[in-house]
Formats: sequence, C-alpha cells, structure tokens
Amino acid sequence: MDGIRRRPRTAGRPMTLLGTAVLSVAVICACSDSDSANQAATLSGTESAGSQAGAGGSAGADLESQYEAVIKQVLPSVVEIRTSTGLGSGVIYDAAGDIVTNAHVVGDAETFQVQLANRPSPTEGKLVGTFPAGDLAVIKVSGEKDLRPARFGNSDQARLGQIVLAMGNPLGLSSSVTNGIISATGRTLTEPQSADSPGATLPDSIQTSAAINPGNSGGALVNLRGQVIGIPTLAATNQDSGGAAPGIGFAIPSNTVKRIADQLVKSGKVTDSGRAALGIQASTVTDPVGGVAGVGVVSVVSGGAAAKAGIQVGDIILKINDAAVTDLQSLSSVLAQLDVGQTVPVAIQRNGSSRTVQVTLGELTSS
Repeated sequence: MDGIRRRPRTAGRPMTLLGTAVLSVAVICACSDSDSANQAATLSGTESAGSQAGAGGSAGADLESQYEAVIKQVLPSVVEIRTSTGLGSGVIYDAAGDIVTNAHVVGDAETFQVQLANRPSPTEGKLVGTFPAGDLAVIKVSGEKDLRPARFGNSDQARLGQIVLAMGNPLGLSSSVTNGIISATGRTLTEPQSADSPGATLPDSIQTSAAINPGNSGGALVNLRGQVIGIPTLAATNQDSGGAAPGIGFAIPSNTVKRIADQLVKSGKVTDSGRAALGIQASTVTDPVGGVAGVGVVSVVSGGAAAKAGIQVGDIILKINDAAVTDLQSLSSVLAQLDVGQTVPVAIQRNGSSRTVQVTLGELTSS
C-alpha cells in the first residue's frame, strides 16, 4: 500500500462520475478431486454439465436474493448528511433519532441537513458529540417518527473473505450500494491531517474491497445478515500517481463504533475510549535541515501519565516501547497499539541529553 487518504465529504458541486468496475464473485466451490470430477463427466456427459449449470444458477439466484433482502432491510437506516462545505453519510443508531457518522463528516459544524430515507425533504440535525481522535461523531434529528435504527453486529467475528456491502452517498448519489469482501482485519491507520481532522488514528480497522468513494464516509459496511459491522471512512491512494487505489477501503469496526457512540449519546463526550494516551499536547520537531526529529512536548496534563513520569514541557519524545516516534502521526500510531495501564519505556531528549523514563499509560478522552 503506497498511502492512505480519507474519502471524506463530497463537496456540494457537480462531479464527474468514475467508471464502474465489475466485481465477479465466485458462488460455487468445486470440492471434488480431479479424478472423481473426470469420472463424473465421462459417465454423465452433457446431463452432468447441465445439472451443474442449474445448480450454479440456483446458487447465484440465492445470493442475489440475499443482496436484495439486506439492501431492503438496511438502506432505510442510512442517511445523507450535508453541511455548508460538503456531504457525507450516517447510520441511524436508535429510535430517538441519534445518528452515528464520522467526525470528519461533521467537521466544525453544529447543525446539519439530514436526508432520511423515504422523506420528501431534509430535516435539521444537531451535533450531539464528537470524538475526532477516533473519527466518530453523533448527530440527532428530533420529531421524526418511524425511524429504522440499524442493527450493529459483532465486528470481532468479521472473517477474511466475508461478503460485505457498503451503503452510503458516494459522489452525492444517494442510497448507493457497492459490494466486496473483507480483505483484512486489525489494520491500524492514521488519517491525514486537514482542516476537519487532527489526523485520527484508527486501530483494528476493517479493510474491504467494496468501493469507498467521497460521500461514503459515515455510511454502513454490512454483512449478509443485515448487520452493520463497520463505518466506512478511508480509501487508499497511490502516492506515485496521486489517484485512488481501487479495492482498498477501510472501515471503523462496529464494536468501536458502539463503545464510542453510546458515550456520546449519553453525555456528549468520551471518557472510556479503551485507547492509551500520554497526557500531553505536542508538535512535530524538525532538525536544522528540515527533517523530522521527534515530537516536542508543548504542554503536560496535570496528573496525567506523562506528568507522573516526570516528562516536562520542551522534552522531545524519540521512542515509545522501542518504537521510533518521528512525528505526531507516528506517535498516535504507536499509542494505538498499546494498552491503557501498560507501563512502557519512553526515550526523550532534554536540553541536548537523552534519557529513558517509565510511563504508565493513561486513557484517551474527548473531555
């Protein structure tokens, strides 16, 4: 993979549609060994071939029916979210009108135009809370009846090769569906920094071959049981060409979504993220020739992990748990793979001299 970029909100303007790639899905697996298969062909001739073709058609029809049933069930739970600067997608979380989406979809906005399924016109949504470090947010629509909350599944049960559907509003095309498989699980990704995001780090992400395009962010990655197992948020790009890398998209796992969304719905903030933190504000430090040289500590949270370990403003963090820290993104990536309460060595530079301190990691919060 050459690089990762967010496939964020689609700007509210006409766009040129991209060509559609056709994904061929194998629906029948031939389990016979070659000798048995040859013998069956010799004995049955064209009748055997015809029976196999019929079985293949039946299996294809069954899979098609599954697709149709899942889309009919889940698509009414997927909404379009518009701000003054762009659009994205969201998923109805509960019957009270709470909608989960990406933090980069809401950006700095506090009110939104939300297009619900089977509604003639959009309704107003208001921000409930946001967790930029995990690229998640909750907004709410009020006074709407007959909302259909999505069913969220257990993302820990996601399997390689599992068929999934991505539902959202890519390129502003409302209620669009793409298909693919789960290509990998457990990816740790860092989003690029932008005006809408400080560069969120996303642990345990699901990689999928289902097409993820601008406007898909905040939508639903769904299994064939009709369960949301992820929230699409990123797609890969080829840094050499600057174009998209087809078939490489990423979603925040549903177990993470539920953990964060429940807290945002309840209190508008996150205090139990399950993610490790140092308890500092920091910035990337460059060397005399402009190369990155580490992460400089700008401020230290009183009573936080760094403060308890003696880390001071002006220190430069070079390594955590023997993993190099060169900039803010690498700092976030290293911490995302560690545990709250874990004690790790942190190599720092202070006034030109190096030292190592032991830090018992705290918990990342939005408060």
